[in-house]
Amino acid sequence: MAAKVTLRDIAREVGLSTTAVSLVLNDRPCKISEESRRRIKEVARRKRYIPNQIARSLVTRRSQTIGLVVPNIESRFFSSLARRLELGCRERGHVLLITNSDDSADNDAALVRLLANRGVDGIFVVASTDADGEEGAAALPAALDGLPMPYVMVDRLPAGLACDKVAFNNEAGGYLACRYLLDAGHRRIACLLNTASNTGRERLAGYERALRERGIEPDPALVFPCAYYIPEAYEVAARLLGTDATAIFAGSDNIALGLLKRLYERGLRVPRDYSVVSYDNSAADVLFEPALTSIEQNVDELAAAALDVMFRRVEEDELGEPEDRILMPRLVIKSSVRAIGGREDRALGKHLVNVRTN
Repeated sequence: MAAKVTLRDIAREVGLSTTAVSLVLNDRPCKISEESRRRIKEVARRKRYIPNQIARSLVTRRSQTIGLVVPNIESRFFSSLARRLELGCRERGHVLLITNSDDSADNDAALVRLLANRGVDGIFVVASTDADGEEGAAALPAALDGLPMPYVMVDRLPAGLACDKVAFNNEAGGYLACRYLLDAGHRRIACLLNTASNTGRERLAGYERALRERGIEPDPALVFPCAYYIPEAYEVAARLLGTDATAIFAGSDNIALGLLKRLYERGLRVPRDYSVVSYDNSAADVLFEPALTSIEQNVDELAAAALDVMFRRVEEDELGEPEDRILMPRLVIKSSVRAIGGREDRALGKHLVNVRTN
């Protein structure tokens, strides 16, 4: 393995000080002739000089790294989000350090501290489900309190944190899903939602609002709490089959996967036996047949907004009031909803795409 080239090696060859070489290679102001600049850069290129980022950080007080905490990197939604955040950071000259909390509030807090100790310039945090629970509610805020770098909460927004936040309007998403099923003639609409999280409770609130607008009082017997994992959704779906529901609102694509596995094992089909609307629109075309009508949280839009907020803080050292950037989801109509009660299927595709609900 070849020895690493240092600033001193370049300075010795061009006959200038290491300080002068450092200033030129870091594009900092200095009184050096254009010819000397050219020679320094040519020697650095020929010797394949690689800057020492640790040493550079001591001078600039920037590590050119951003941290990310996600609950489950195996989730298609979170892996897609991580990929887009990584690309956006790289385009801005930063490296993204991705960590996985396994959906634990204690791990959220530990990973935030780990990233802070690594000297990252900022942290994206997608909170775990139990960050809203009694045991986990204090762990993450305590870790975030007094951080010397900016942080942005993304997608999941635990209550009580005054900070930059970027997320989709979950209440609007639940409303769009339920209203579409109502427009198809369904009245007994079950839902599988992660009611342990703020996102799930907000989606449930939208579902209930759509029902009440049609004069239907929500039936607690049709609400099935379910974590965002395929095996749990598979187990919970068995109880749902004992109801008189004709349609189902699944609170995520993972939940929909578990649901469909249970339905298909019983010889049931979508939309013949049950109409289904999912959430995320992240895997429907790849994994499901027929393609699932779904509430889309556009990952590109979410990542772009989060990156914009983060790098205004990082690059401009911008202070001021925390920013809440709430994005609107949309309904993507596919093939998993059947009209009943004399309604025509083709009527369902005429509205509700990109509908704002406030």
